[in-house]
Amino acid sequence: MRERAESRGLPAAAGANRLNPDDRAFHGWYRFVLSFPPHLVRDYLREFGNGGRSVVLDPFCGTGTTLIEAKLAGLPSLGLEANPFAHFASSVKTDWSVNPDALSAAANDIAAVVRARFSIEGIDDNRLQPSAPDGLTLKALDPESARLLIKDSISPLPLHKALTLREALEAYRDASFYKHLLLAFANTAVGSISNLRFGPEVGVDRIKTDAAVVGPWLNEIGRMADDLRLVAGNHYPAAEAYLTDARQASAVLAPASVDAVITSPPYPNEKDYTRTTRLESVLLGLIRDVAELRTFKGTLVRSNTRGVYRGDDDDQWIAHHAGIQRLADQIEQRRVELGKTSGFEKLYSRVTRLYFGGMARHLAQLRRALRPGARLAYVVGDQASYLRVMIRTGQLLAEIAQELGYELLRIDLFRTRFATATKEQLREEAVILRWPGWRLV
Repeated sequence: MRERAESRGLPAAAGANRLNPDDRAFHGWYRFVLSFPPHLVRDYLREFGNGGRSVVLDPFCGTGTTLIEAKLAGLPSLGLEANPFAHFASSVKTDWSVNPDALSAAANDIAAVVRARFSIEGIDDNRLQPSAPDGLTLKALDPESARLLIKDSISPLPLHKALTLREALEAYRDASFYKHLLLAFANTAVGSISNLRFGPEVGVDRIKTDAAVVGPWLNEIGRMADDLRLVAGNHYPAAEAYLTDARQASAVLAPASVDAVITSPPYPNEKDYTRTTRLESVLLGLIRDVAELRTFKGTLVRSNTRGVYRGDDDDQWIAHHAGIQRLADQIEQRRVELGKTSGFEKLYSRVTRLYFGGMARHLAQLRRALRPGARLAYVVGDQASYLRVMIRTGQLLAEIAQELGYELLRIDLFRTRFATATKEQLREEAVILRWPGWRLV
């Protein structure tokens, strides 16, 4: 393997994945806290030199950063995403066919209806209240859905107000902009109404007994409408997102249809990525109970112990890889030495094998969809979550790709970040690959 490249001038500061003000259009409609920045996608689109007919793929498309940038660059794009809410967000953020004036008019009508209902209930959404009005029965989630939420994700009165707004949106279920109304609602629920904080772990911040609902939601709609006016009358290529498992890419992608891949898969650590969008998913009814959550988790690359199941067998894809086997054995040895005996800690070595096996399975599946000469950028990060044993994610992913017939062009440094557990600077890197086409042996 080639030596790791030094930084190519890409930001290395801890905030390198923050959204620049100039990039807020469309990206800002909803942004996954762990999203990579739009400028990184633009850099690789320029380098890969894809022409107007080239197709760009993001097989872990999250909330659509690559799809939006490809669309703005005049390139058709495809996304694969297993998270139902992230898939929903990507689909909405790349739908620019909506009439912004109709969207704004409907939102104002909905706001008037909701405020009238609040007035009858004794609620003034413009003045925060220390408690619910006397005698008011608050709307709440059904118990099965409520079980899915982090405790105190949202307080009772703000939840009542949010559910009242959510119900009012149903009058526009058949409108072309219905999903835009919902996405603005989801963004408002998380950003303004809930008690959640992200940094990048999701947790509960200061408990708010009340929060404004209608005004912040209208502000989100206003930003959407402004962005849509910027592109009105212009033609942009299609961006299509599929709700599917990236390890089964060939099931939805046509053979030899993709010219470039720019993506950031999950990293091997103890972050349960399903928790990050849990509130939005529940409020929109995309996940309604534990069984549906488990089904959703089953479609993900196994990157944390809370998503490992008895029948998982992706580790067979890397059973021959000596480096990964040594790494997993080292993690298990460290666990025994430290006397760690919890069920999750006992899974650290297994999830490491499953993670890299899942990525190998994905890369193997992807080959059928790639045109010869297609170039790929996988943004991944080194990790030390498992008992401080260093996992060089980019290096191992590059080795797996080479074994599957990909050419390694280089590994770029994206940024470094400080790991509190090891007191080290961990690298986040872009593994740059090329698919040469099938070779006859």
